Amino acid sequence: MSLRAYTPLRLVIIVGSVVVFLLIGSTWLSRSLQESNPDVLSRAGLHWHPLLVIYVKGEKIEIPKDIGLGATHLPIHTHDDVPVVHLEFGGVVRKNDVTLREFFKSWNRDMRSLGVNVRMTVNGKENTEYEQYVMHDGDKIELRYD
Repeated sequence: MSLRAYTPLRLVIIVGSVVVFLLIGSTWLSRSLQESNPDVLSRAGLHWHPLLVIYVKGEKIEIPKDIGLGATHLPIHTHDDVPVVHLEFGGVVRKNDVTLREFFKSWNRDMRSLGVNVRMTVNGKENTEYEQYVMHDGDKIELRYD
């Protein structure tokens, strides 16, 4: 077929079809890659409330209210209802975003600043993930420093 056989309308249809095919294909590929990422907890944000209780040498310490709140609100913060930790994220949320380490960063503390010998339970079961622990809605996390 000669180039003359391609009328302007036919060229528009061909180019438009290719563009639509590429857009649909790239959208499908992008979504399938995201959905297969095990580190992504949510693509539409989350609003979770784990509980965190801390004991140092047997004495319960009070976690301050308004951690992470100020001119800029951090997605991990506390309010008046401590020991509730608020995890309020928009958009894509990865496991690393909701670790215990991130809570302590919001508090401007290192988890080991309260002591080096620590035991942790999550929902009544011993857990040794410590800073790497990925918090979930309704978790009851207890840290005991000797």
